Amino acid sequence: MVSWWSSKKRKGVNTMIRKIVQIDEEKSAIHIEASASTIGKTGIEMESLNAVAIAALTIYDMCKAIDRGMRITDIRLVKKDGGKSGLFVAE
Repeated sequence: MVSWWSSKKRKGVNTMIRKIVQIDEEKSAIHIEASASTIGKTGIEMESLNAVAIAALTIYDMCKAIDRGMRITDIRLVKKDGGKSGLFVAE
């Protein structure tokens, strides 16, 4: 498992994003998880979804010479708390 934090400031709002990458050799899969937090009024879930998509595309780019048949699947929002819509937890 590899984990790292990144921080960015946009329009005066600080955002922290944590990314976790786990390799599942048994299933020949890589699991990517991202979580983001901010104090600002923003659709913060988009930051997490974007972090996962970019990480998956980066891995694809690095591995495409070995296997062009790789698939990026199941990018989804698992949990969101706060904002206008309140708590959301995927089933």
